[in-house]
Amino acid sequence: MNAIPETPRRAIVVGGGPAGLMAAEVLSAGGVQVDLYDAMPSVGRKFLLAGKGGMNITHSEDFEAFAGRYGKRRVEVGQWLDGFTPRQVREWIHGLGIDTFVGSSGRVFPTDMKAAPLLRAWLHRLREAGVRFHMRHRWLGWRDGGLLFAAPDGERVESADAVVLAMGGASWPRLGSDGAWAPLLGEQGVEVAPLVPMNCGFETAWSEHFAGRYAGAPLTTVALAAEDGDGRKIYRKGQFVITASGIEGSLVYTLSAAIRDRIQRDGRTTVWIDLLPDHDAARVAEEVMRPRGAKSMSSHLQSRLGIKGVKSGLLHEALRKEEYADPARLAAAIKALPLTLERPRPIAEAISSGGGVRFEALASPAGMLRALPGVFVAGEMVDWEAPTGGYLLTACFGSGRAAGQGALDWMKGGA
Repeated sequence: MNAIPETPRRAIVVGGGPAGLMAAEVLSAGGVQVDLYDAMPSVGRKFLLAGKGGMNITHSEDFEAFAGRYGKRRVEVGQWLDGFTPRQVREWIHGLGIDTFVGSSGRVFPTDMKAAPLLRAWLHRLREAGVRFHMRHRWLGWRDGGLLFAAPDGERVESADAVVLAMGGASWPRLGSDGAWAPLLGEQGVEVAPLVPMNCGFETAWSEHFAGRYAGAPLTTVALAAEDGDGRKIYRKGQFVITASGIEGSLVYTLSAAIRDRIQRDGRTTVWIDLLPDHDAARVAEEVMRPRGAKSMSSHLQSRLGIKGVKSGLLHEALRKEEYADPARLAAAIKALPLTLERPRPIAEAISSGGGVRFEALASPAGMLRALPGVFVAGEMVDWEAPTGGYLLTACFGSGRAAGQGALDWMKGGA
Protein backbone atom coordinates (compact mmCIF):
# COMPACT_ATOMS: atom_id res chain seq x y z
CA MET A 1 0.00 0.00 0.00
CA ASN A 2 1.48 3.32 -1.02
CA ALA A 3 1.99 5.95 1.69
CA ILE A 4 -0.11 9.09 1.36
CA PRO A 5 2.23 11.99 0.59
CA GLU A 6 2.51 14.46 3.45
CA THR A 7 0.87 17.83 2.83
CA PRO A 8 3.57 20.55 2.83
CA ARG A 9 3.52 22.86 5.80
CA ARG A 10 2.29 26.36 5.04
CA ALA A 11 3.29 29.64 6.66
CA ILE A 12 1.82 33.07 6.15
CA VAL A 13 3.95 36.19 6.45
CA VAL A 14 2.09 39.50 6.66
CA GLY A 15 4.28 42.45 5.67
CA GLY A 16 6.85 42.79 2.90
CA GLY A 17 9.49 44.89 4.64
CA PRO A 18 12.97 43.67 5.68
CA ALA A 19 11.71 41.66 8.68
CA GLY A 20 8.93 39.96 6.73
CA LEU A 21 11.13 39.15 3.75
CA MET A 22 13.81 37.71 6.03
CA ALA A 23 11.24 35.53 7.82
CA ALA A 24 10.00 34.32 4.42
CA GLU A 25 13.55 33.44 3.41
CA VAL A 26 14.18 31.36 6.53
CA LEU A 27 10.83 29.58 6.25
CA SER A 28 11.20 28.75 2.58
CA ALA A 29 14.74 27.46 3.17
CA GLY A 30 13.21 25.16 5.80
CA GLY A 31 10.97 23.52 3.21
CA VAL A 32 7.79 25.39 4.07
CA GLN A 33 5.37 26.83 1.53
CA VAL A 34 5.38 30.58 2.23
CA ASP A 35 2.66 33.01 1.20
CA LEU A 36 3.52 36.66 1.83
CA TYR A 37 0.72 39.24 1.98
CA ASP A 38 1.16 43.00 1.85
CA ALA A 39 -1.31 45.88 1.68
CA MET A 40 0.76 47.83 -0.84
CA PRO A 41 1.08 47.24 -4.61
CA SER A 42 4.72 46.14 -4.13
CA VAL A 43 6.98 45.10 -1.26
CA GLY A 44 9.91 46.94 0.31
CA ARG A 45 8.61 50.48 -0.23
CA LYS A 46 10.02 51.92 2.99
CA PHE A 47 13.24 49.99 2.37
CA LEU A 48 13.58 51.74 -0.98
CA LEU A 49 12.84 55.14 0.55
CA ALA A 50 15.52 54.57 3.20
CA GLY A 51 18.00 53.96 0.39
CA LYS A 52 17.31 57.22 -1.43
CA GLY A 53 20.15 59.06 0.29
CA GLY A 54 22.44 56.02 0.28
CA MET A 55 21.48 52.54 1.51
CA ASN A 56 22.98 52.28 5.00
CA ILE A 57 22.74 48.54 5.70
CA THR A 58 24.58 48.13 9.00
CA HIS A 59 27.56 49.44 11.00
CA SER A 60 31.10 48.17 11.38
CA GLU A 61 31.70 49.04 15.05
CA ASP A 62 32.46 46.25 17.54
CA PHE A 63 29.56 44.10 18.65
CA GLU A 64 29.31 45.36 22.23
CA ALA A 65 29.12 48.98 21.09
CA PHE A 66 26.63 47.99 18.38
CA ALA A 67 24.33 46.20 20.83
CA GLY A 68 24.51 49.19 23.17
CA ARG A 69 22.70 51.33 20.58
CA TYR A 70 19.42 49.65 21.51
CA GLY A 71 19.32 51.26 24.96
CA LYS A 72 16.92 49.65 27.41
CA ARG A 73 16.34 46.74 25.02
CA ARG A 74 19.98 45.92 24.32
CA VAL A 75 19.65 42.47 25.92
CA GLU A 76 16.51 41.46 24.04
CA VAL A 77 17.64 42.85 20.68
CA GLY A 78 21.10 41.41 21.35
CA GLN A 79 19.55 37.94 21.19
CA TRP A 80 18.39 38.65 17.64
CA LEU A 81 21.81 40.01 16.74
CA ASP A 82 23.54 36.92 18.15
CA GLY A 83 21.72 34.93 15.49
CA PHE A 84 22.51 37.37 12.68
CA THR A 85 25.42 39.65 13.48
CA PRO A 86 26.33 42.79 11.52
CA ARG A 87 29.18 40.80 9.94
CA GLN A 88 26.75 38.09 8.85
CA VAL A 89 24.46 40.77 7.41
CA ARG A 90 27.31 41.85 5.13
CA GLU A 91 28.05 38.25 4.15
CA TRP A 92 24.38 37.70 3.37
CA ILE A 93 24.34 40.78 1.10
CA HIS A 94 27.48 39.55 -0.66
CA GLY A 95 25.64 36.27 -1.24
CA LEU A 96 23.05 38.24 -3.23
CA GLY A 97 25.84 39.46 -5.51
CA ILE A 98 25.99 42.95 -3.94
CA ASP A 99 29.37 44.29 -2.77
CA THR A 100 29.63 46.55 0.27
CA PHE A 101 32.09 49.05 1.71
CA VAL A 102 32.64 50.76 5.05
CA GLY A 103 32.32 54.55 4.98
CA SER A 104 34.41 57.01 6.97
CA SER A 105 31.77 57.04 9.72
CA GLY A 106 31.89 53.26 10.07
CA ARG A 107 28.55 52.82 8.34
CA VAL A 108 28.24 50.01 5.80
CA PHE A 109 26.77 50.64 2.32
CA PRO A 110 26.29 48.72 -0.92
CA THR A 111 29.02 49.75 -3.33
CA ASP A 112 26.53 51.53 -5.60
CA MET A 113 24.78 53.08 -2.53
CA LYS A 114 21.40 51.94 -3.88
CA ALA A 115 18.63 49.84 -2.33
CA ALA A 116 16.84 48.79 -5.54
CA PRO A 117 19.45 46.30 -6.89
CA LEU A 118 19.64 44.61 -3.49
CA LEU A 119 15.85 44.32 -3.24
CA ARG A 120 15.56 42.99 -6.81
CA ALA A 121 18.17 40.31 -6.17
CA TRP A 122 16.51 39.34 -2.89
CA LEU A 123 13.02 39.08 -4.38
CA HIS A 124 14.37 37.00 -7.27
CA ARG A 125 15.91 34.55 -4.82
CA LEU A 126 12.68 34.36 -2.77
CA ARG A 127 10.56 33.69 -5.84
CA GLU A 128 13.01 31.03 -7.00
CA ALA A 129 12.60 29.42 -3.56
CA GLY A 130 8.84 29.27 -4.07
CA VAL A 131 7.65 32.22 -1.98
CA ARG A 132 4.30 33.44 -3.31
CA PHE A 133 3.53 37.16 -3.08
CA HIS A 134 0.02 38.54 -2.69
CA MET A 135 -0.13 42.32 -3.11
CA ARG A 136 -2.95 44.70 -2.14
CA HIS A 137 -4.05 42.37 0.64
CA ARG A 138 -4.70 44.32 3.85
CA TRP A 139 -4.84 42.28 7.04
CA LEU A 140 -8.06 42.89 9.01
CA GLY A 141 -7.60 40.45 11.90
CA TRP A 142 -9.03 36.96 12.40
CA ARG A 143 -12.18 35.21 11.30
CA ASP A 144 -13.15 31.55 11.77
CA GLY A 145 -9.67 30.66 12.98
CA GLY A 146 -7.93 32.14 9.93
CA LEU A 147 -6.45 35.45 8.86
CA LEU A 148 -8.92 37.88 7.31
CA PHE A 149 -7.70 39.99 4.39
CA ALA A 150 -9.28 42.73 2.31
CA ALA A 151 -8.21 41.73 -1.21
CA PRO A 152 -8.83 43.35 -4.60
CA ASP A 153 -11.65 40.87 -5.22
CA GLY A 154 -13.20 41.14 -1.74
CA GLU A 155 -12.59 39.68 1.70
CA ARG A 156 -10.87 36.34 2.05
CA VAL A 157 -9.77 34.11 4.94
CA GLU A 158 -6.45 32.27 4.82
CA SER A 159 -5.16 29.62 7.23
CA ALA A 160 -1.64 28.37 7.88
CA ASP A 161 0.39 26.23 10.27
CA ALA A 162 2.27 29.31 11.49
CA VAL A 163 2.02 33.07 11.00
CA VAL A 164 4.65 35.83 11.07
CA LEU A 165 3.34 39.39 11.41
CA ALA A 166 5.85 42.00 10.25
CA MET A 167 3.85 45.11 9.35
CA GLY A 168 6.20 47.77 10.71
CA GLY A 169 5.48 50.58 13.14
CA ALA A 170 3.59 53.77 12.36
CA SER A 171 6.09 55.98 10.54
CA TRP A 172 5.60 56.81 6.85
CA PRO A 173 2.06 55.32 6.70
CA ARG A 174 1.74 56.13 3.00
CA LEU A 175 4.35 53.41 2.43
CA GLY A 176 2.34 50.83 4.34
CA SER A 177 3.36 50.96 8.02
CA ASP A 178 0.34 52.67 9.56
CA GLY A 179 0.09 50.86 12.91
CA ALA A 180 -3.47 49.71 12.17
CA TRP A 181 -2.55 46.28 13.53
CA ALA A 182 -2.18 47.56 17.13
CA PRO A 183 -5.89 47.45 18.13
CA LEU A 184 -6.33 44.12 16.33
CA LEU A 185 -3.69 42.53 18.55
CA GLY A 186 -4.98 44.36 21.61
CA GLU A 187 -8.38 42.74 21.08
CA GLN A 188 -6.64 39.36 21.30
CA GLY A 189 -5.10 40.13 24.67
CA VAL A 190 -1.66 41.10 23.38
CA GLU A 191 0.06 43.85 25.37
CA VAL A 192 0.89 46.72 22.99
CA ALA A 193 2.72 49.88 24.08
CA PRO A 194 1.53 53.09 22.37
CA LEU A 195 3.36 53.81 19.12
CA VAL A 196 5.54 56.93 19.39
CA PRO A 197 7.85 58.79 16.98
CA MET A 198 11.57 57.93 16.96
CA ASN A 199 14.34 59.49 14.86
CA CYS A 200 12.14 62.53 14.45
CA GLY A 201 12.22 66.30 14.45
CA PHE A 202 10.94 68.56 17.22
CA GLU A 203 9.00 71.79 17.34
CA THR A 204 9.89 75.07 19.01
CA ALA A 205 8.41 78.58 18.90
CA TRP A 206 10.68 80.39 16.43
CA SER A 207 9.96 84.02 15.75
CA GLU A 208 8.45 84.69 12.34
CA HIS A 209 11.60 86.57 11.32
CA PHE A 210 13.97 83.73 12.25
CA ALA A 211 11.85 80.97 10.70
CA GLY A 212 11.38 82.95 7.50
CA ARG A 213 15.07 83.64 7.13
CA TYR A 214 16.69 80.39 8.27
CA ALA A 215 14.25 77.52 7.64
CA GLY A 216 16.23 74.89 5.75
CA ALA A 217 19.61 76.20 6.93
CA PRO A 218 22.04 73.49 8.09
CA LEU A 219 23.98 73.80 11.35
CA THR A 220 27.26 72.03 10.71
CA THR A 221 30.01 71.27 13.22
CA VAL A 222 27.85 71.77 16.28
CA ALA A 223 26.97 69.67 19.31
CA LEU A 224 23.75 69.09 21.15
CA ALA A 225 23.18 68.20 24.80
CA ALA A 226 19.95 66.79 26.21
CA GLU A 227 18.88 65.24 29.48
CA ASP A 228 17.71 61.63 29.58
CA GLY A 229 14.95 60.33 31.81
CA ASP A 230 17.34 60.07 34.76
CA GLY A 231 18.50 63.67 34.43
CA ARG A 232 21.89 62.75 32.95
CA LYS A 233 23.16 64.98 30.16
CA ILE A 234 23.89 63.29 26.84
CA TYR A 235 26.27 65.23 24.56
CA ARG A 236 26.67 64.45 20.85
CA LYS A 237 28.50 66.20 18.04
CA GLY A 238 27.22 66.38 14.46
CA GLN A 239 24.85 68.47 12.38
CA PHE A 240 21.18 69.25 12.08
CA VAL A 241 18.81 71.53 10.18
CA ILE A 242 16.58 74.43 11.16
CA THR A 243 12.98 73.92 10.00
CA ALA A 244 10.05 76.33 9.89
CA SER A 245 8.70 74.74 13.07
CA GLY A 246 11.85 73.57 14.89
CA ILE A 247 14.84 71.29 14.31
CA GLU A 248 15.55 67.97 12.63
CA GLY A 249 18.45 66.00 11.19
CA SER A 250 20.94 63.29 12.11
CA LEU A 251 22.18 64.89 15.34
CA VAL A 252 18.62 65.47 16.56
CA TYR A 253 17.67 61.89 15.68
CA THR A 254 20.54 60.56 17.79
CA LEU A 255 19.01 62.22 20.86
CA SER A 256 15.37 61.91 19.88
CA ALA A 257 14.43 59.17 22.37
CA ALA A 258 15.77 61.17 25.32
CA ILE A 259 14.17 64.41 24.09
CA ARG A 260 10.83 62.71 23.39
CA ASP A 261 10.73 61.00 26.79
CA ARG A 262 11.48 64.26 28.64
CA ILE A 263 8.70 66.04 26.74
CA GLN A 264 6.29 63.22 27.57
CA ARG A 265 7.21 63.56 31.23
CA ASP A 266 7.42 67.33 31.61
CA GLY A 267 5.38 68.73 28.72
CA ARG A 268 8.49 70.35 27.19
CA THR A 269 12.26 70.15 27.58
CA THR A 270 15.41 72.19 27.07
CA VAL A 271 18.39 71.18 24.94
CA TRP A 272 21.68 73.06 24.71
CA ILE A 273 23.48 73.84 21.45
CA ASP A 274 27.26 74.11 21.42
CA LEU A 275 27.93 76.33 18.41
CA LEU A 276 31.70 75.76 18.58
CA PRO A 277 32.38 72.22 19.86
CA ASP A 278 35.99 72.31 18.64
CA HIS A 279 36.76 75.36 20.83
CA ASP A 280 36.92 75.08 24.60
CA ALA A 281 35.00 77.53 26.78
CA ALA A 282 38.14 79.41 27.85
CA ARG A 283 39.13 80.16 24.27
CA VAL A 284 35.62 81.28 23.34
CA ALA A 285 35.47 83.60 26.33
CA GLU A 286 38.90 85.04 25.51
CA GLU A 287 37.91 85.79 21.91
CA VAL A 288 34.52 87.28 22.81
CA MET A 289 36.09 89.59 25.39
CA ARG A 290 38.87 90.89 23.15
CA PRO A 291 38.61 94.64 22.44
CA ARG A 292 36.57 95.12 19.28
CA GLY A 293 36.83 98.85 18.77
CA ALA A 294 34.09 100.19 16.52
CA LYS A 295 33.05 96.73 15.30
CA SER A 296 29.61 95.44 16.11
CA MET A 297 29.50 92.30 18.22
CA SER A 298 28.20 90.33 15.23
CA SER A 299 31.20 91.39 13.13
CA HIS A 300 33.52 90.67 16.04
CA LEU A 301 32.17 87.13 16.46
CA GLN A 302 32.50 86.47 12.76
CA SER A 303 36.09 87.68 12.53
CA ARG A 304 37.32 86.05 15.77
CA LEU A 305 35.25 82.83 15.90
CA GLY A 306 33.67 82.38 12.49
CA ILE A 307 30.15 82.75 13.86
CA LYS A 308 27.88 83.98 11.09
CA GLY A 309 24.70 83.17 9.21
CA VAL A 310 22.35 80.80 11.03
CA LYS A 311 24.67 80.51 14.07
CA SER A 312 24.61 84.26 14.50
CA GLY A 313 20.86 84.27 13.92
CA LEU A 314 20.38 81.64 16.65
CA LEU A 315 22.22 83.77 19.19
CA HIS A 316 19.99 86.75 18.42
CA GLU A 317 16.91 84.51 18.51
CA ALA A 318 17.62 82.83 21.84
CA LEU A 319 19.22 85.65 23.86
CA ARG A 320 17.73 88.82 25.25
CA LYS A 321 19.48 92.07 24.25
CA GLU A 322 21.11 92.48 27.65
CA GLU A 323 22.45 88.89 27.49
CA TYR A 324 23.87 89.40 24.00
CA ALA A 325 25.52 92.65 25.16
CA ASP A 326 27.19 90.95 28.14
CA PRO A 327 30.43 89.30 26.87
CA ALA A 328 30.57 86.71 29.67
CA ARG A 329 26.97 85.60 29.18
CA LEU A 330 27.35 85.64 25.40
CA ALA A 331 30.46 83.45 25.58
CA ALA A 332 28.65 80.99 27.82
CA ALA A 333 25.70 80.90 25.42
CA ILE A 334 27.96 80.11 22.45
CA LYS A 335 28.99 76.92 24.26
CA ALA A 336 25.54 76.06 25.67
CA LEU A 337 22.71 77.94 23.96
CA PRO A 338 19.38 76.85 25.52
CA LEU A 339 16.53 75.91 23.22
CA THR A 340 13.10 74.85 24.47
CA LEU A 341 11.46 72.03 22.51
CA GLU A 342 7.72 71.64 22.88
CA ARG A 343 6.69 68.48 21.01
CA PRO A 344 7.90 65.88 18.50
CA ARG A 345 6.83 66.21 14.90
CA PRO A 346 3.96 63.84 13.95
CA ILE A 347 4.78 60.13 13.91
CA ALA A 348 3.89 59.96 10.21
CA GLU A 349 7.00 62.08 9.50
CA ALA A 350 9.36 60.08 11.71
CA ILE A 351 12.02 57.81 10.26
CA SER A 352 10.96 55.07 12.68
CA SER A 353 8.71 54.51 15.65
CA GLY A 354 8.97 53.13 19.16
CA GLY A 355 6.36 51.23 21.11
CA GLY A 356 4.52 48.19 19.82
CA VAL A 357 4.19 44.64 21.11
CA ARG A 358 5.85 44.50 24.52
CA PHE A 359 8.59 41.92 25.03
CA GLU A 360 6.63 40.70 28.05
CA ALA A 361 3.91 39.59 25.59
CA LEU A 362 6.39 37.31 23.79
CA ALA A 363 6.97 33.69 24.73
CA SER A 364 10.57 33.73 23.46
CA PRO A 365 13.15 35.84 21.60
CA ALA A 366 11.71 34.31 18.41
CA GLY A 367 8.68 36.55 18.89
CA MET A 368 5.83 34.09 19.42
CA LEU A 369 2.88 35.74 21.13
CA ARG A 370 1.90 34.25 24.49
CA ALA A 371 -1.74 35.01 23.76
CA LEU A 372 -1.64 33.50 20.24
CA PRO A 373 0.50 30.34 19.97
CA GLY A 374 1.87 29.87 16.47
CA VAL A 375 1.70 33.62 15.72
CA PHE A 376 5.03 35.46 15.68
CA VAL A 377 5.79 39.17 15.43
CA ALA A 378 8.94 40.77 14.03
CA GLY A 379 10.61 44.06 13.18
CA GLU A 380 9.21 47.42 14.21
CA MET A 381 6.00 45.83 15.45
CA VAL A 382 7.96 44.97 18.61
CA ASP A 383 8.72 47.56 21.32
CA TRP A 384 12.35 48.49 20.67
CA GLU A 385 14.04 51.45 19.04
CA ALA A 386 17.43 52.52 17.75
CA PRO A 387 19.14 55.49 16.12
CA THR A 388 19.84 55.68 12.41
CA GLY A 389 23.16 54.34 11.18
CA GLY A 390 22.27 50.80 10.11
CA TYR A 391 20.97 49.78 13.55
CA LEU A 392 17.30 49.80 12.59
CA LEU A 393 17.74 47.65 9.51
CA THR A 394 20.12 45.17 11.16
CA ALA A 395 17.70 44.56 14.04
CA CYS A 396 14.80 44.13 11.60
CA PHE A 397 16.81 41.51 9.71
CA GLY A 398 17.72 39.74 12.95
CA SER A 399 14.17 39.86 14.28
CA GLY A 400 12.72 38.52 11.04
CA ARG A 401 15.26 35.75 10.97
CA ALA A 402 14.47 34.79 14.57
CA ALA A 403 10.72 34.80 13.88
CA GLY A 404 11.16 32.65 10.78
CA GLN A 405 13.23 30.12 12.69
CA GLY A 406 10.79 30.19 15.58
CA ALA A 407 7.90 29.47 13.24
CA LEU A 408 9.84 26.56 11.73
CA ASP A 409 10.47 25.12 15.18
CA TRP A 410 6.80 25.56 16.07
CA MET A 411 5.69 23.62 12.99
CA LYS A 412 8.14 20.85 13.82
CA GLY A 413 6.71 20.63 17.34
CA GLY A 414 9.81 22.08 18.97
CA ALA A 415 8.23 25.16 20.51
